[in-house]
Amino acid sequence: MAKKQFFAILDTETTMQNTVADLGIIIVDRQGKIHNQCAVLVAGHYGTHELFHDKAANDIWGYEGLNRRKAMYADMLNSGSRMLASVAAVNRWINQAIGKYDPILTAYNLAFDLDKCKNTGIDVTGFSSKFCLWQAAIGNICNSRRYREFVLQNHLFNKPTAYHNMTFSTTAESVCGFIDGEFKAEPHTALEDARDFELPILQAIVAKRDWREKMVPYNWKQFQVKDHFKAA
Repeated sequence: MAKKQFFAILDTETTMQNTVADLGIIIVDRQGKIHNQCAVLVAGHYGTHELFHDKAANDIWGYEGLNRRKAMYADMLNSGSRMLASVAAVNRWINQAIGKYDPILTAYNLAFDLDKCKNTGIDVTGFSSKFCLWQAAIGNICNSRRYREFVLQNHLFNKPTAYHNMTFSTTAESVCGFIDGEFKAEPHTALEDARDFELPILQAIVAKRDWREKMVPYNWKQFQVKDHFKAA
């Protein structure tokens, strides 16, 4: 009998010091069943460093959104849906999960999460294999005509740059919306983003034939609106 394959989906919410405030990891199988999970606010970073925000933004990442996120995390701690855990405790959980499941590590923009974990002292070097879920989504989903039709129907276009370049969205929200048939916004909390958005994407991708061979890094030049959507 073939050995059961597991995946560890990692998601982080960060601080202004580029460290991890909110960590979520779920251990899942190919069918999407969750076998274990870690959802913690990281001691020494959450509540010590300011949550990431953008002074120029007027969305969830701006000051108004920052206050909402602070209140949300306080409610999570008070209700017991999140606990405060040390980096050492997180690393023990990760090592135990690797020993029990030997999962393949993935994240939507894996390089980002790996960098923030490294800055925090969270050790994810023990995973024997890893891949970027965003790169898998780009090659297996986002290049399709059906995905572009979904983008158009749901107006999933990024803001034009100062040089008037405009791209269409390939975020986890957009790709998960395409898979589910209905766009919904991420709460931008680590466990919920990993479980409710990245897990459906993983399930859809690993069900495809030769999905690993189709993985490609994101290149904004290949997703410019002018190259894929024409005026009637």
